[in-house]
Amino acid sequence: MNSTLIFKRYGLAVPHILLPRPGIDLSRWAVIACDQFTQDREYWKNAAQFAGSAPSTLNLILPEVYLEDADRAERLAAIRNTMQEYRSGGAVFREPIHGFMYIERKTAWGRIRKGLVAAIDLDAYDWKPDSKALIRATEATIVDRIPPRMEIRRGAPLELPHIMLLVNDPDKTLIEALGSRIRNHAPVYETPLEPDAGSIRGWSITHPDDLEAASAAIQSLAEAGTADDGSCFLFAVGDGNHSLATAKAVWEEFRSAHQEDVKKGLIDLENHPARFALVELVNLYDDGLTFEPIHRVLFGTSADAVGTQLAQTLGGKTVQTESAAHLEQLVAEENQTRFGFVSTAGLHILDTPDPALAVSRLQPALDAFLASRPDVKIDYIHGTDEVFRLGKLADTVSILLPPVKKDSFFTTIATGGPLPRKSFSMGEASEKRYYLECRALFD
Repeated sequence: MNSTLIFKRYGLAVPHILLPRPGIDLSRWAVIACDQFTQDREYWKNAAQFAGSAPSTLNLILPEVYLEDADRAERLAAIRNTMQEYRSGGAVFREPIHGFMYIERKTAWGRIRKGLVAAIDLDAYDWKPDSKALIRATEATIVDRIPPRMEIRRGAPLELPHIMLLVNDPDKTLIEALGSRIRNHAPVYETPLEPDAGSIRGWSITHPDDLEAASAAIQSLAEAGTADDGSCFLFAVGDGNHSLATAKAVWEEFRSAHQEDVKKGLIDLENHPARFALVELVNLYDDGLTFEPIHRVLFGTSADAVGTQLAQTLGGKTVQTESAAHLEQLVAEENQTRFGFVSTAGLHILDTPDPALAVSRLQPALDAFLASRPDVKIDYIHGTDEVFRLGKLADTVSILLPPVKKDSFFTTIATGGPLPRKSFSMGEASEKRYYLECRALFD
């Protein structure tokens, strides 16, 4: 079986990737994912000032901080006009690259994350909790978030990916192996990422031998990811699940609306660009991929109230500990499911008997607690420093979650479905994917 057929069998396709032509300032072109800094208008104001009048992906996206603004229709019209302008006449884009892109992203923390930009078949993806699809959601999908995003993608001439899919590849046979094959060649692009977000380099993968190596690795990973019932779980959505769900909804809408055109031979839905989405594949075991839990903080309650109800729901009991370091150590211990509570009443541990992925058990219990206490508010926080800082506030309880175990991640989702919302984070905000590669979508 040739590489094209193997890719198709496992939900992949070799895209035609659009990159800016030489001479365009990529530091102004590349902009962070639209779903970051959603409460920080100053960030996006500064991004606009930095981009200035230069070609920039900022002119091709709607940052979610503006999603509810009254001028959304005008912004969307301007985006589509700019997409058409950038596509026409060779003013911005070079000739498309028919291939994958191997990328190395160096973050502000010095970590290097490797990735593979490819196209996925939206028919191979399903976000529903009971899905047996090749590509599955990792966190619960909020259906109400899809329609506003469909308005942005529907009929857009271009797509820009901030979607990141995880692949379960502990032996590093796909992305890292491809990087070893081609990274001695000159990169197609290289640029710093502003503001102070590290840098990125990208190499094209177009040679038949390299594509053949990629397809062989994909086939081996798919075979390893095939369950007893014959279903294969190959990719898990790490970032951008709602964007991917939107792309699928737009594709299904387009396919349904053009059935008569198919019968007349006017359109080829099998290979239509709208059937696919551009994504970055990332190895779950990438050394540069930080994979952290998202902790919880409850406002308007006490540690005793929270601990008592969670112990009744989850089992186990709460015990006090003397130091923050000891609390962190206990929560992080292997083969345990412990939660740390930080409040003005002190530091406590809830030691529960179930070794399942912690957040999959905690969030339903918290939802039940919040339903019984409508006066209590919840927020989701990154980093242990914030856990201990917020826990010092009056009537506040921070909950420290255990590290997310990579070796049980795919198994947990395969057996139990998507995790609750806000379960994990792939790096800090500035480490998220920047828009750089594009792909033609609709004419």
